[in-house]
Formats: sequence, structure tokens, C-alpha cells
Amino acid sequence: MQRRALLIGGAVTLAAAQTAFAQSRGPAPGTADQPSAAEARHIQDTMRVGAVALATSRLAMQKAQNASVRQFAQFEVAEQETIAEVLKSMQGANVTSGQGAATNAEAKDNMDEKGKQMLQKLQSAKSGAEFDIEYLKGQKEGHQELLKIQEAYVSSGRMREAVNVAKLARGQIKEHLALIDTISGQIKKG
Repeated sequence: MQRRALLIGGAVTLAAAQTAFAQSRGPAPGTADQPSAAEARHIQDTMRVGAVALATSRLAMQKAQNASVRQFAQFEVAEQETIAEVLKSMQGANVTSGQGAATNAEAKDNMDEKGKQMLQKLQSAKSGAEFDIEYLKGQKEGHQELLKIQEAYVSSGRMREAVNVAKLARGQIKEHLALIDTISGQIKKG
């Protein structure tokens, strides 16, 4: 998992650098100066679902019993914080490393009602195997939703850098879904 974390971190950093470079030299030919409604919607939807992944993963770092679940939660927190930085910079916010991570209150403000209910359910759950299973179930649902958001944007987005970030995210989401299934299978066996 460490190797993958380094690769993902490098890929996200590269995407952020490409975005920052592109913004510093102005819009690419054929793109608008400001994000369109499609780009703004993609960012908003990704941040909404990502906020749930971030808040529930922070909770799982404290309450998860299974070492693989805790490790996944740590990885997810780091990744969601980085993605939030990249997305905020794509909105034109002046974000430096470490400043894009949402506090738990900010993450909750970005959630829809379904996300708030998931967080509440996990907050009230006791630590242990049942928590681990519910956390992974929520992560799977959230990652499936994130995958749909990225795939829709990849097929319709017009800002090259934003589409590239969505492509990177799509690949990582697919890996996360496979990892969630693997960890869930291990928990059920044993």
C-alpha cells in the first residue's frame, strides 16, 4: 500500500502542478477563462462525496478494529485532503499545501443529507467488527458514486486539466473499490 500511496501522491501532485502551470500562463486554446457550469458541478459533486469519505475515514482511524481498515482510512484521509486542495485550486482559490484540508465541521457542511446520516450512523456505532463492516460498506457506496461522477465528467468535460484530474481520480477510485472488496472479504472470513 505504501508504493501505491507514493504513486497516487505523485500523480495528484503532477495534476496539481499541471493545473497551476496552466493557470499561470492563461487558458489553453479552446478553453474558457472561467470554469463552466459542468466543471463547477463536477468539482462540487466530487467535494460533496469526498467530504463524506474524509469525515468517515477520520472517524475510522479512531474506531476501526481491523488493521487493514485503519490503514485504508489513513490512506483515504491523506488522499481526500490532497484532492480537496487540487479541486479548490481549480476553482481559483489560492491554496497552499495543507490548507485545502477541510475540518470535520467544513466537511460536514459539504455533505448532503445522505452523507450526514452515514456519518451519524458511524459516530453512534461501537468500535469493532460491526463498525469496520459499516465503514467499508459506506466507502464502497461513496466510491461507486465518485466513479460515476468522474466518468460522467471525463466524457463531457471541456477543460483539459480538469478532465486529466478526473481521469487520475477514476483510476484510483477503481483501485479503492477493489481494495475495499478485498478487505471486506478478509473480515468476513475471519
